[in-house]
Amino acid sequence: MRRKIQDEQDARACLKAAKAAGLSAGAWARQHGIDGRSLNAWRINLSRGAAKPIRRSSTPRLVELVPAGPARAEARYVVRVAGAEIEVTDAFQEETLVRLVRALRSC
Repeated sequence: MRRKIQDEQDARACLKAAKAAGLSAGAWARQHGIDGRSLNAWRINLSRGAAKPIRRSSTPRLVELVPAGPARAEARYVVRVAGAEIEVTDAFQEETLVRLVRALRSC
């Protein structure tokens, strides 16, 4: 079984060694008992800038969650049946609306 890359520092060291040897990351990994898929995943993540240093702190950090933007206006719908109108929102219950429409039709 080949060794997986442990962290960003390990990945950067392996990729640097592969480049210095003039080999592809996969070829270098095979020669050195490294899992090529693990190294390639790190190569892709590092090239995207996805790997960021992890800041470790002994004190917990509080994060306040706030809405991303203004609240969405509630949609309103008007149902017209036999000259009567029923206004509902997105939060209406379908069963209730069905009962109301049946009641209006019976009038």
